[in-house]
This record gives sequence, C-alpha cells and structure tokens, in this order.
Amino acid sequence: MKTLLLAAVAAAFLVPAAAQAQDTTSDGSRAFGIDPYVGVMGGYEGFESDPGHGIPYNAPGNRLKGGLVEGVAGVNVPLGSFFVGVEGNAAKGFTGDIDWEYGVHGRAGVRAGETGLVYGKVGYQWVNFDRYGSNSGDYGRISYGIGGEFGPSAIGLDGLVKKEGVRFRAEISTRGDFETVRPMAGVIAHF
Repeated sequence: MKTLLLAAVAAAFLVPAAAQAQDTTSDGSRAFGIDPYVGVMGGYEGFESDPGHGIPYNAPGNRLKGGLVEGVAGVNVPLGSFFVGVEGNAAKGFTGDIDWEYGVHGRAGVRAGETGLVYGKVGYQWVNFDRYGSNSGDYGRISYGIGGEFGPSAIGLDGLVKKEGVRFRAEISTRGDFETVRPMAGVIAHF
C-alpha cells in the first residue's frame, strides 16, 4: 500500500514537467499545467460496530460515528480530458465520536463538460476518537472513494455564483473492507 501511495504522489509531481501549456477552460482551471485548489467540506462518517479492523472493539449496535467539517488542499495535473492529482485533508468532528481525521490521497479522473470533474481516489486516512480519551492513538487504514466536481453553470447557478474557478464537490468514500461510509459535500476554489 505504501508503494501505491508513494507512486501516486510521485506521479502528481512528475507529470507537470510533461505538460507545461497554460490553456484555460471557461471555469478558470487550466487545460494543461498545474491546477492547485483548496476547499471546505462537511459530512458524516459511520464505522462498523464489529471488533477488529485496527479500531478498538465497539459494542454491537453502538457504532462509532460523527459529523465532520473538513479542509482539503491539493493539486490536479490536467492531461487533456483526463487529470491526475494529489490531495491532503484534515477534518474535525463536531458531533459524535470522532475527534480528528487526516489523510492523503492520489486522484485520477476525467473532465465532464467545461466545468466538471469525475474522479476516483485512493490513499490513507487516520482517525482519532473522542470516546477513547485525549491520549488515544490514531487508527489508520487504506481509504478510497469516488466523487465529482461541478461548476455553477453546470448545475444552473451561474447567475448566483460569479467567481471563476469555484466548483461544488460531492463524494463518498470508505476504508479497508468497506468498514465505513463517509459522504461529504462542499465548495472547492481552484487557482
């Protein structure tokens, strides 16, 4: 797994050398080159109640879960209608059992129209639970998911949101052997 994660990170930083043109699309992102972004997302994560999976035993029927607010930062490397990238995230639990989450993921996908992206991601995510006290350890697992980003004009909000480079994102991810469900949605600003 570490080899896969390192390969994704290396690809995200090595590929820009092969794509230096700075053509832009109608939403302000580049058709080639480096496309950095930051964003804020909100959502929820619920964990299985079964023992194992690197997380301490949680009694059946008493799932670890909680609401999250998350910051993301990353870079995409557009390659025509495709792209690759790397993204880091940090999330704070505001309800339930989750204290903090953080991780890094490689992303790859395709452009959808002028302002959209559809992608898959894989990486590693750590979580710390309030339930186990302030000195509890962080529990890490492989994480993967799918998602999409769409500019305001793609969903009929071009008159409401004037800022170029703003996209709305929705994604769902999981850990390990489908041990969690983590739907998230938010706003991403591309530079």
